[in-house]
Amino acid sequence: MLAYRHLFHAGNFADVFKHAMLTRLLIHLNKKDKPYLYLDTHAGIGSYNLAHDWARKNAEFQDGIAKVYDARNAPAEMGPYLDIVRTMNGPAAPNKRAGLGQYPGSPWIARALTRAEDRLVLNELNKEDCAQLRALFEHERHVHVHDMDGYQALKAFLPPPERRGLVLIDSSFDRSQEYKRLAEAVTNAHSRWATGVLALWYPLMDARDVQSFEQRFVHSGIRRILKLSLSVQAENWTGSLRGSALLVINPPWGVDEEARRMLPWLWRQLAVEGQGEWEVRWLVPE
Repeated sequence: MLAYRHLFHAGNFADVFKHAMLTRLLIHLNKKDKPYLYLDTHAGIGSYNLAHDWARKNAEFQDGIAKVYDARNAPAEMGPYLDIVRTMNGPAAPNKRAGLGQYPGSPWIARALTRAEDRLVLNELNKEDCAQLRALFEHERHVHVHDMDGYQALKAFLPPPERRGLVLIDSSFDRSQEYKRLAEAVTNAHSRWATGVLALWYPLMDARDVQSFEQRFVHSGIRRILKLSLSVQAENWTGSLRGSALLVINPPWGVDEEARRMLPWLWRQLAVEGQGEWEVRWLVPE
C-alpha cells in the first residue's frame, strides 16, 4: 500500500493526470445552466506548499507538475488546468512566468471552476487536514467541509437534491482490501444515483489486483464506464508508483476524445525514458 500524507506526493505525475481530467469533467458540467453538486470524498488539505519539508523529501513534483508547468506546446484541453496552477502561483515579472511553489488539490481546482450556484461538499477524515481544509474555505458560503470516512460520505450526500453532479473518489490506498472496498462503495452509490458522474482514482500496482478490480465493474451491470490511465514506468516497475487510472461512470459526451488528445502529450512529457503507456478505453460501453 502507499505511504500517506498527500503532501509527500503533491504535484506528482498522478496528480497532473488526475487533475487535468478533473478540469475537463467540471468544464463539461458547466455547459448546462442547472446547478450541480461536487463531492470530494478524500479531499486532503486543498492546497500544497511545495517548499514544505514533506513535499521536498522525495520531490515527486519535479517529475510531475514541474515538467509541464512551463510547457508552451500543450493541447488546448490542458489549458484550464495549467492556468489554475499558474494563477495559484501568482503574477510573474514581464515575459517570465511565476515560479512553481504551490500546488492545488482537487478542492482548489473545483472551487476555481464551479459557479456560485453550484455546491461543493469536501470530506476529509484526518482531523488535522480537515481543519486546514475548513480554514481554507471558511468564507466560501457554497463550500461545505465535513470530517467523516469518505465512503460514509457517499451514503450521506447521495443522491443530491440538485440531481446533477460529480463525485471524485480519490482514496489514499493505505489500507489492505482498498480495491474491494472502493468497488463496493461505488456500486452502492450508483444504485442510488444512477445518473451521477462518478470518477474513481486508483493506483496501477499489482496487475492481478487491478484486473480483479476492473472486472468487478465489467460484471456490475453498470453501463458507460470509461477507463483513462497513465503510467510512466514499465509494468514490472516496483520502485514506486508506476501509474494510475480513473474510471469515470457516466462521463460527459466528448471527454473520451479530449483524453485522446491530452494523454499522449502527458505521457511524452512525464514518462521515464519512454517507458509506460497511456490508455483511453470504454471498459463498459452504453
